[in-house]
Amino acid sequence: MQYESDRELAMRYANRFGEIAIRKGFVSAKQVKEALAEQTIYQSFSGLRHHKLIGEILFENGWMTLTQVEYVLKEISDWRAGSSLEF
Repeated sequence: MQYESDRELAMRYANRFGEIAIRKGFVSAKQVKEALAEQTIYQSFSGLRHHKLIGEILFENGWMTLTQVEYVLKEISDWRAGSSLEF
């Protein structure tokens, strides 16, 4: 599948990251929504093409530990290895 932009692909990964983190009980849905909003604001004000990663924001806000972020990233990696990029 072709993605319209890098941002669309990044948002798919951010959503997947958030879903896993919530399912594992690492964060609440409210915290993920706040992190996604922060991600959007950061990109708007920074003027940079790339934005902060959702895991980075959740970690910086003290909502997830580094171990939890790594766990979610590994689960995404394992899932991705067994399927296509479509979420």
